[in-house]
Amino acid sequence: MNIKILTFIIWYLLLANTSFAYGRQDTLRGSNGAGRYWWDVLHYDLSIDMDTAQRSISGHNTITLLVTDAPTQQFQIDLQIPMEIDSIKYGSLALQYTREENVWWVNTSILHWQKGEIHKITIYYHGQPRVARMPPWDGGFIWSEDSTGKPWYSVACQGLGASSWWPCKDYQAEEPDSGMVLRINAPKGLSAISNGRLLKHNETNNSWTWAVKNPINSYDATFYIGDYVSWKDTLMGEDGRLDLSFYVLRYNEAKAKKQFSVTKEMLHCFEYWMGPYPFYQDGYKLVEAPHLGMEHQSAVAYGNEYKMGYKGMDRSGTGVGLLFDFIIIHETGHEWFGNNITAADITDNWIHEGFTTYTEALFTECAFSKDKAFTYTIGERKNIRNDKPICGSYGIHDHGSGDQYDKGASIVHMIRVMMNNDQQFRQLLRDLNKDFYHSITTSKEVETYIAKKTGLQLAAFFDQYLRTNDIPTLEWYIKSNNLYYRFTNTVPEFSLPVTLYGRKKKVPVLVTNEWQHIKWKNGGYNVSYSTDYLIKDKD
Repeated sequence: MNIKILTFIIWYLLLANTSFAYGRQDTLRGSNGAGRYWWDVLHYDLSIDMDTAQRSISGHNTITLLVTDAPTQQFQIDLQIPMEIDSIKYGSLALQYTREENVWWVNTSILHWQKGEIHKITIYYHGQPRVARMPPWDGGFIWSEDSTGKPWYSVACQGLGASSWWPCKDYQAEEPDSGMVLRINAPKGLSAISNGRLLKHNETNNSWTWAVKNPINSYDATFYIGDYVSWKDTLMGEDGRLDLSFYVLRYNEAKAKKQFSVTKEMLHCFEYWMGPYPFYQDGYKLVEAPHLGMEHQSAVAYGNEYKMGYKGMDRSGTGVGLLFDFIIIHETGHEWFGNNITAADITDNWIHEGFTTYTEALFTECAFSKDKAFTYTIGERKNIRNDKPICGSYGIHDHGSGDQYDKGASIVHMIRVMMNNDQQFRQLLRDLNKDFYHSITTSKEVETYIAKKTGLQLAAFFDQYLRTNDIPTLEWYIKSNNLYYRFTNTVPEFSLPVTLYGRKKKVPVLVTNEWQHIKWKNGGYNVSYSTDYLIKDKD
C-alpha cells in the first residue's frame, strides 16, 4: 500500500473517532448570522499575486452584493489566520473593521444601504496561506515541484474553506449568482489554469484572467500553476456543443491522452442518467493537479497517477473498481451533485458525496453491466464505519460522518431498488438536476422531493440511515411451518420491502418492527434475502 494512503487512512480513522467541541468561530463559519443574512453575493472579482520565495500571496477581492434585508451595523468577511486584511474600500471610502480570529467585522453604520440596492466593496489583503498537510482532505496551499524540478502550485480547500486564502463570504449556502473572475499572476514560463474560460493572457507579466459565468461554490474556486501542455475537444451533448479542455504536465501528455480518452464516454453516460452537464457556459476541463483530486467546478482536479481504481486500489474489493479511473469518474460526477445541486449546510453533504459515489456505479453500468454496477456498490459497503450519523448538527460547520460517501451511495441504491423501475429512477436523477438546477438546498427538501416523486413512504427510511448510525437488524424464526420476522434496531415506523428466500420459497414482504408471519411449509430452515438492502442478521 502507498505510504501516503496508509498515513491518510490512519489519520482519517483517528479523526473519525475524535469528539470535537464547537465554539463561536464554528457558529460564525457555519451559520447565516447577523453579519451575513441581509446580503447576497452577486459576483466576485479576485486578483492574486504570488511571492513564491516567501510562499505568500497578496491581492484584492471585489464583492458585488445585493442588499436583501434591512442591514445590520456589521458586515462579516471571512479570512482565516494567518492571512491579513490591509484595507477595505467602498469606492474611495475606507471602511473601518475589526478582527475576531477568522472573522472580520466591517462597520457599515455610515453607509445607509437600503434593501434592494446593489453595492461593491473591495478587500485588499496579503499573507502566507496555510500549507496543505494532506491535500485534499487536510487542505490548503500546495507549493510543490514536478518530477523535473519545475514549480507546480495549486490549492484544495473544501473542508478548510476558501477563506484560508481569499476574503469572501465563506458559507456553503452562498454562491455568487453571476459567477466570478479570477486574475492570477504566475511565475514566468508557467501556465495558470483556473475555473471557467480564459479571457486574457498577458505575456508581459504572465497574468491570466479566467471568468466563471455560473454560480460557484467558494471552495471550488482554484488555480493550477505549472508547466502545462493542453489540447481541446468538443462533445455534442444534450444542450449542444460542450467545449472540453485538458491540461497536463508536459512530460505526461502521451499517457494523459490515453487515460483521459474516457471523458466523452463518461459525459455521455452522465448526461443520460442525470441530464445535461450543468455548466455549458464555462466548459469542462480536466487538469492534472499536485494532489489526488477535487471537484473544482469546470476545472476538475486530477491526481490519480494515471492508474485505474483509486491510485491502483479497488475501494469495493470486488475487482470492478479497477475497471475505471476513480478520480476522473468521481470528481466529474460532482458537477451534478455538489456543484449543480449544493447543500446549504455541510452536515447535509451526503447530497454531494452519496449521489456522486453512486455515479461511479452509473458509469460502471454504462461501460460494463448493471450486474457489475450493483456488485461495485454493495462492495463499497465494507468502507462504512457507522461511527456516527451521516447528518450531524446544523449551523456549526459540522461535517457529520465520512459515511456520507458509501452509506450515502447505499441510500441512493436502496431507493432505486424500492422503485423497481430503472427508467423512473433515471428520471428521478434527471428531475433532481433540473428542478434543483444551480440551487442551494437541504437534505429535508431533497428527501421530501424524492418521496413525492417516487410515491414511497421514506420519512423513517431517511431518518434511519441519515440520522442514526444503527443498521436495521432482521430477526426471524420458524415455528409450525410459519416464518416469523421483524426488524429491530430501527426508528419508529421503519419498514423495507424485502424478498425472503427459502429452499422452495420466494416471498416479497414488507418488514416492519412488529412481528409478522407467513406460511413457510417446504421453505427449509435457512432464510436469505437480497444484499441490495443495507440490513444485517441478528448475531
